[in-house]
Formats: sequence, structure tokens, C-alpha cells
Amino acid sequence: MALILSLETSVDTCSVALHDNGKLLTSETIEEPQAHASKLGLLIEKVLHGSQKSAKELEAVAITSGPGSYTGLRIGVSTAKGLCYSLDIPLIAVNTLQLMAYQASHNISEGTLMCPMIDARRMEVYSLLMDSSLSILAPIKAEIIDEQSYAQVLSNQRIAFFGNGAAKCKSVITQSNATFIDGIIPSAVSLGEMAALKFEKADFEDLIHFEPFYLKEFQVKKSTKPLF
Repeated sequence: MALILSLETSVDTCSVALHDNGKLLTSETIEEPQAHASKLGLLIEKVLHGSQKSAKELEAVAITSGPGSYTGLRIGVSTAKGLCYSLDIPLIAVNTLQLMAYQASHNISEGTLMCPMIDARRMEVYSLLMDSSLSILAPIKAEIIDEQSYAQVLSNQRIAFFGNGAAKCKSVITQSNATFIDGIIPSAVSLGEMAALKFEKADFEDLIHFEPFYLKEFQVKKSTKPLF
């Protein structure tokens, strides 16, 4: 039996879930941009209290590793690592795009490819191409979407696009083989299911050296306001 706490902080929606041997005990979600720092700890407390479990009973903590929000990932990973250090338990990480594909795969017909997308400002997205069995066909990348994006594959293959980066691509990717699925948001509930499988295989991260997968370096916006 494995009691796993899962934290999803890679997008604006923040969620926490607790699973016992892959079975969901309870979960909490908040849809509030930039609330990870102030609300993540509260969500963890609510999940543990709602399950009548204590942190000392945890056997692992799972986290989405990115790509996604720089700040969200940093807060989620630092919180997860802090728990793992203090409780002397392993850290499990799942790539955010692979998590989204796992969530969408339950409603994807065989033969349709999957392209999860995370918004990366303007017409840029973080994306990954997988088949319906979750095998990776094209590596994770940051790409600017235009009329030629995925055109070659779409000429003879159906692709389902989803995630918060896919919505802005609907007016650009217009080939008949392109479909768009709404409502696929990275979820701690699904993260816990994937984490349970990793726990069985002892697929853990190096707690000391693990860092989020940002994909792109964080860029600080320069203020246009005068200092004085």
C-alpha cells in the first residue's frame, strides 16, 4: 500500500490529491491565478484533514515537473521537496504534457494522435506529440504556431489538440484532420494515478538534484514605468 500526496501547480489551476495505492481518497482544487504560494499549503492541509490522515503517514509525494508556469513549478517543487526531506520519503515526478495526454487518452479513438499544449504567451506553446497508446512521437518543444504547424502530419493523420495552449490555435490550425478538446487541465487526481504506477516500479527522483523542467529560461519583464 502506498499513500501518495500529489501536487499539481504547473498552470493557473492548483490542485492537490491524496491516493492510497492508486485509489483516490480526497482532492482539492482552486482556480485562481497566481494563488499557488498562498493556497497550496492550505489545500494540502484540507486534503489530509478530509482523509483523516497525517503527513507522517505519507509514503511519497508526487509533482508535475513541467513545462508550465515558472512560478507555479518552483513553488510546487520546493513544497514537495520540503515534505520529502522532512518525512524522509521519495519524490515522484510526472511531465505535465504527458499527464495531460494520459487524461485525454480515455476519450481518444485508436489511431488519433494527441498533442497537449500549454500556453507560453502570444502564439507560442509548449507541446508534445503522442499516439493513443501514450508513446512519444515527437519530443517536447516550445513552438510558435502558424498555418503550417503540423500540416504535414495532418494531411493524412487525425490529431487531437488540447490544453490551455490549444484554444488560441483553433483559428490557425484549420485542417480537417485537426480536432480540439476542451477542458483538459492538468489534475492532481490523474497525477496520483500515474504516481502510483511509478511507486510500484520505485521510479523516484534524485531529491537533491531534481529541478523543474522549465523548457525555457524565465524572463523578467522590464518595467516601462519611470523609477522617479
